[in-house]
Amino acid sequence: MKLRLRSPRQLARNLLRAARRDRDEVEEYLDARPAEWEALVASVPGDAADVLEELSEEAAIDLIADLEPDDAAGVLEEISPELAAEILEELPVETAAAALDAMDPEDAADLIGELPEDAAEVVLEAMSPTEAEAVRRLLIYPPDSAGGLMTTEIAALPIGLTVGEAIERIRVLSDELEHLSYVYVVDDENRLKGVISFRDLVFERPGAGLDEAMVHDPVSVTAFTDRRQVAELAQRYHLLGVPVTDDNGRLLGMVTSDAVIEAVQEEASEDFATSVGAGAEETVYSDVFRSARTRFPWLLINLTLGLTVALVIEQQTGIISEVPVLAALMPIAAMLGGNGGTQSLAVVIRSLSSDDVPGSRIAGVLGRQLRIGLLVGVAVSIATALITLALLNIDVLDSGSAPHLRVAVVVGLAVFANLSIATTLGAAIPLVLRRFGLDPALASSIFLTFATDVVGFGGFLLVATLLL
Repeated sequence: MKLRLRSPRQLARNLLRAARRDRDEVEEYLDARPAEWEALVASVPGDAADVLEELSEEAAIDLIADLEPDDAAGVLEEISPELAAEILEELPVETAAAALDAMDPEDAADLIGELPEDAAEVVLEAMSPTEAEAVRRLLIYPPDSAGGLMTTEIAALPIGLTVGEAIERIRVLSDELEHLSYVYVVDDENRLKGVISFRDLVFERPGAGLDEAMVHDPVSVTAFTDRRQVAELAQRYHLLGVPVTDDNGRLLGMVTSDAVIEAVQEEASEDFATSVGAGAEETVYSDVFRSARTRFPWLLINLTLGLTVALVIEQQTGIISEVPVLAALMPIAAMLGGNGGTQSLAVVIRSLSSDDVPGSRIAGVLGRQLRIGLLVGVAVSIATALITLALLNIDVLDSGSAPHLRVAVVVGLAVFANLSIATTLGAAIPLVLRRFGLDPALASSIFLTFATDVVGFGGFLLVATLLL
């Protein structure tokens, strides 16, 4: 394989395209050119990680193992944590430990948290004592808490300094710190007293005291604060970072804006997974048996609800035998109701995730969704009835002895009823789940599908029984 090299980024793009066509060829190319791979990783670790993710696990392990610890750390930080953990587990323990030593503690904690417990302990024992202790302190916090998201490498200075002295201290610390958006001011017991942005600090009068220049009583969270609340505070107060304290107000670290963005994305993906009954933390790399155990209960519930729908239909088989075309038309009402309900469900879950639905507004939200359902139901039901009538008249559908107009009216009325009810239920289900202290996204679509199927099939056949 020949590649025209213009820049590391261009090389990475060429390798990525080639790997998607024939990964074996790319693996041979990189294996024969270790210096080129090392230069690529050093220049654009994110792009190198994209290439690595397209290769086989064996090739990825070999390529990581050949890198210096700092470079290996840079690539592993850019790969999805689940895949990075799989690679770490297969690397020699010393190599894995060296790469983790080179990472920021919060990144190392994220990866170690993905490892099986015994493998994690082995790697921690092989790491340097200082780095291992920093990681262990972070591992005590849940991954979806402020403590699980925070970095401990922050600028924290004693309250008695002047601005000029503070700038000199930061100049010394600058090589060790990645995040200098804020400087936190603490007392002798490391309790958070104030904050000042690095920009404001630079433009302050050098002789002024930090206690004069800082913002007193800054917005902060405790280590066990849920990531959703951290994201809400960062958005509400336009913060680039949120300080994290213990229960006594002692400064522990900071949740950066990057971590907040990742937390929001993770929360959204978990909401989507739980809404359909998959595990909140399940990914394409999750353990097979664990994923199966997570999905099974919800599928069993789905089966039970499905059998209930079948019993509803079974009670109305008489009308189907008299007018067989109903069997072909019946799924239309359930399908349209399901789609309309899912649209409301998505809107409400999104609003709940950003805390936009206080208890006092629930009645208004439900009323608005009902009106939407009625309007959409009228339009769609008329269209459905007209199309059904046209198909019956040109003999695409055979209504037997049943009058064409009545069959079309049955379909239209069933669609109207199901869309109106489903749109309201799509809004109500997550609100009810929240009322009982459950995750609003928790398998909402399963309950919605059950309701729309019962109303769609049962209501359709009931209308047909009355009118035909």
